[in-house]
Amino acid sequence: MNEPELPPDGRPVDVYLDLLRIRMETEDYALLLSVVEPVLQAMEEQRLPAMDFALEEASPDGLPQEIRDEAALVIATAVTGRLDNKVIELHIGEEGPVRVVTDADTAADPVRLGEIADYIRERQHLNDELRGIAEVSDLPTDI
Repeated sequence: MNEPELPPDGRPVDVYLDLLRIRMETEDYALLLSVVEPVLQAMEEQRLPAMDFALEEASPDGLPQEIRDEAALVIATAVTGRLDNKVIELHIGEEGPVRVVTDADTAADPVRLGEIADYIRERQHLNDELRGIAEVSDLPTDI
């Protein structure tokens, strides 16, 4: 759905949430709202939300993968104003796949996906180095 197709005064995130409300089971939609409403409220108030959730399956918060993916897409829609965001899985290496949100054009571009995967690998390597420095310095390592 493009901007001209949105209803008057319709924010893309509201349109996306309405589509999800129709498509999802009531319990799943309520769970999704419990995750995204604090984030959307914090965005509206221009402050950082007090919650964090991971897109990976090993997430300790117990959210089903579908709910995590939809929550990421709702937040991406609120941030970008676009309805064509996608959750993709990139195979980075030994750590296993990494899930990221991107626009549809990027999701369909293998060269761009390779660049994103390279960037993530580089960041993971840097984080590992920083974690090692923190460990030998007796500093917190939860970066």
